[in-house]
Amino acid sequence: MGSDALSPEVAARERTLDDLRRRMASVPGRGESATGHIPREQPLRRDLLPVPGPLAELLPDGGLPKGAVVAYSGAHSMLSGLLAAVTGDGGHAAVVGLPRLGLLAAAEMGAQLSRLAVIADPGPDPAEVAAVLLDGLDLVVLGLGDLAVPPARCRVLAARARNRGATLVVAGGTWTNPSLRLDTRVTGYRGLGAGRGRLRSVCLDVRVSAKAGPPRHGRIDLCAQAGRTEWLAREAETREVVDLREAVS
Repeated sequence: MGSDALSPEVAARERTLDDLRRRMASVPGRGESATGHIPREQPLRRDLLPVPGPLAELLPDGGLPKGAVVAYSGAHSMLSGLLAAVTGDGGHAAVVGLPRLGLLAAAEMGAQLSRLAVIADPGPDPAEVAAVLLDGLDLVVLGLGDLAVPPARCRVLAARARNRGATLVVAGGTWTNPSLRLDTRVTGYRGLGAGRGRLRSVCLDVRVSAKAGPPRHGRIDLCAQAGRTEWLAREAETREVVDLREAVS
């Protein structure tokens, strides 16, 4: 076999990337529907992606900056909320390398699944798959697991996101010099005790760190109501939260 022949693994990866590029070419322009029309008036500036309301209050600009890289850690619920906000507002998004991310949860938050691509197993180089998706989508959520992306490659991918006007959210792994850091932690549950036996809400602590200014901190409730999940800022005086350790004891 000649030295230029590709191994089966490399050939399969190249076929996958070529298929993704063809699919990206068929995606309508960012923020447009399949007919080329804006679905509704955009309340945010054109350089921001929409986010769940309580999170917008914590972000420096009230939304995710287009062309930015966001390093994320914590509960998958927030990732589902970001996908729901973007696709529900007419945008296109993708999830790479997060096979356990619940699509049902995203749909209950308002996600339009027809505008969401899922690549559960991107192979050994998920960052390369994400780079292709940045060409045609508004938001790409990349699960790195325990992978560490070299600083030089972080700069290349950050420049690609900036040039394409797409936002990259990196979950897990190690990423150098992101535009924002977003961390969430589940702090409690409601509706598990007193014989109710049903989960009515999940409480999240949220921390947002930007390159400039002090970190911002808030608490958000995810409340299940009639098959929908609502995002509510949690008021200090109404924190009827059952700690997980007490709920299962």
